[in-house]
Amino acid sequence: MCGIYGFSTKHSDIEKEEILKQMSRTLRHRGPDQTGKYQDNIITMGVERLSILDIDKGHQPIFSNDGNFVIIHNGEIYNYREIREKLKKMGYHFQTNTDTEVIVNLYQHKGLDCLSDLNGMFAFAIYNISNQILFIARDRFGIKPLFYTFTKSELIFSSELKGLLAHSHVNPTVSADAIDLYLTMEFVPAPFTIYKEIKKLEQGSYLLWSNKSLQRKKWYEYSRRPNIYLKSEGEYVEKLDHLISKSIKLRTRSDVPLGSFLSGGLDSSLITYYLSRSVDIPLKTFNIAFEDSSFDESGYSNIVAKYLTTDHNSEVFSSRKMLEILPSVWGMMDEPFADASLLPTFLLSYFTSSHVTVALSGDGGDEVFAGYPTYFAHKLANRIPNWISPFLASISNRLPISFDNISFDFKVKQFCKGLGHKPAVRHQYWLGSFDNDEKMQGYTNGFNDQLNGHKNLENILENHMPENVSSIDWESHLYQDMRFYLQDDMLVKVDRTSMANSLEVRVPYLDHHIVEFMASVPSEWKYRLATSKYLLKSLGKKYLPENIVNRPKKGFGIPIANWFCTSLKDPLEEIVQNPNSFINSVFEKKYTSSLMKSHLDRKKDNRKLLWTLFVLENWHRNQSHIVN
Repeated sequence: MCGIYGFSTKHSDIEKEEILKQMSRTLRHRGPDQTGKYQDNIITMGVERLSILDIDKGHQPIFSNDGNFVIIHNGEIYNYREIREKLKKMGYHFQTNTDTEVIVNLYQHKGLDCLSDLNGMFAFAIYNISNQILFIARDRFGIKPLFYTFTKSELIFSSELKGLLAHSHVNPTVSADAIDLYLTMEFVPAPFTIYKEIKKLEQGSYLLWSNKSLQRKKWYEYSRRPNIYLKSEGEYVEKLDHLISKSIKLRTRSDVPLGSFLSGGLDSSLITYYLSRSVDIPLKTFNIAFEDSSFDESGYSNIVAKYLTTDHNSEVFSSRKMLEILPSVWGMMDEPFADASLLPTFLLSYFTSSHVTVALSGDGGDEVFAGYPTYFAHKLANRIPNWISPFLASISNRLPISFDNISFDFKVKQFCKGLGHKPAVRHQYWLGSFDNDEKMQGYTNGFNDQLNGHKNLENILENHMPENVSSIDWESHLYQDMRFYLQDDMLVKVDRTSMANSLEVRVPYLDHHIVEFMASVPSEWKYRLATSKYLLKSLGKKYLPENIVNRPKKGFGIPIANWFCTSLKDPLEEIVQNPNSFINSVFEKKYTSSLMKSHLDRKKDNRKLLWTLFVLENWHRNQSHIVN
């Protein structure tokens, strides 16, 4: 795992070295083991390496056999051994035991077609020295990040936004439209970033740059049409068993210590089961516990750890611990990101990294196997006439307020919030914070004037959702979550928190063979009646205790609602009451004050709205020396 970066310039060698040094410094946390570089008159590239394979000899950049291609690489190619053996039979030779050298020689052999052979998570750049063309590619599902900017034929790229911001030619301007998207989605979706001039390379895409042009193309898109019809449930389970087992075996390839995140949920428990079978000593597992019982899952993780006899490690995420890590979280947050589970994930990565260098995670399980209750909620919502929606919303507002994790009143109110909207918009409202009415109610005139209309969410959904999606096709929201929530929330959270602590996290459920199999399985094997993850639960019953397989979904939330009334009350009040706060240039101060007061008085649960604003303000304050 690494941080990669580069730029095309005709600067002096002294200026190139200074820019390279600044970009290197900002990404050192992603790869503390080795710094490497390549440069000629056209391109300059650098890499910060976290050594996972061939620790001593696998230094980057690495050249192809013919010496014409040079690569920098962030990620892991899990089937690199198999590809290497094929290349060896064709006469290729290797100086290292790394997947990076395999990629560059495969590219020499197959060109752009090499991408379809790669099973893994990656963002890499390969430079053709003879024709001076740069090829940059990102993995199928966006597990590893890549940011870039292209102006006046000059390209600058980096694994993180902060790498780009370290370049002296990048003078970013905050995008009001990106803020508008963030306030609803709780993240800035690709291809956008919080800055007008900078883009994210989308999942399954690549760039081709020369000193005359930049091309961006999609190289991978999975089909979501059911086309696998096996004879029985047992055959589906057997096939899935084989695919997950193979995926995890590939992801145990490492020259450094390896462990597993274990929340006690089905996803992580199954991964821990398969992984525990492949090691000779007790597997190290890691969990975050909470003082608030409605958020705490440690009891379940203890059950699984005991059942599988793992070496289990747990850390309590208290309000005191939260306050301790907040400065580090704000410091690593290159753009606003309001998924509050970022905080415990940061702590989880921090204490895991003191034991192992690689950890396996259950991320992607809900999107691949249909685990979110929103999918069933769509089945209900599609049966409710629009004229009933205001009546249901009025009733839901009378429910008693609870600050517990995913409380009954919270679920009902979120459900009603989405009613009356198009299915794709409804889905984002259920997952996110502000809906359009709330934003229009509170925006200042000055911020409103900066927006390019008020349909940012609708536009990005229309541009990235499949055509001709039926309003009753709940499976389209699986695709929607893979495209947005997984790529721009879940995977961002895992990448930034793990790499901030020099930890590599691997996600076995996002092996493309598993994703493609589940996409091709008929709907009734995914979400049967009211049972989510039906096929995965059927598999889980073979290997795990019943109370783990069928336990209620809890999620990885934190008690923000209560903390805003206690340990976070003072910083929240300072932000909201300060007329110079950035959020009070976006929203009218009267509006933000009303949100805070109704929450503190426990008349309304505004945890999501307030946390979204709290994050936006702290991001802006930490980036104030950069943003325009």
